[in-house]
Amino acid sequence: MGTEASVTDFIEKIEHPLKAEIGMVRSIIMSSHPEINETIRWGGPSFEHVEPLVSINPRVKDCVAWIFHSPGNLVEQFPMLEPGPKGRAYLKLRSMQDVRQAESQLSNLMQRLVSCGK
Repeated sequence: MGTEASVTDFIEKIEHPLKAEIGMVRSIIMSSHPEINETIRWGGPSFEHVEPLVSINPRVKDCVAWIFHSPGNLVEQFPMLEPGPKGRAYLKLRSMQDVRQAESQLSNLMQRLVSCGK
């Protein structure tokens, strides 16, 4: 089974109140740059280019919690990100409306993360 199939299977089977939102953010991330790959890592979908960029924490149920592993100074440029420990940042989306409002910024952020990793 390829990694795309693994992520699709994971999302289909996950019991999460914001499952549709998880799928929508996955689509936004994967369409933001052709060099982004996806896999299951750390217990949830993870998106990579050269190194891990962002992962979902499926154990958080009140929002779709995205962990940006090494956003660097992009945290300052994208106010939707919450700074976290060890140089990480978090994006918490609580509804489909939140996802739609964050779509263009999230796509732009992913493009910037890929270009920083080259």
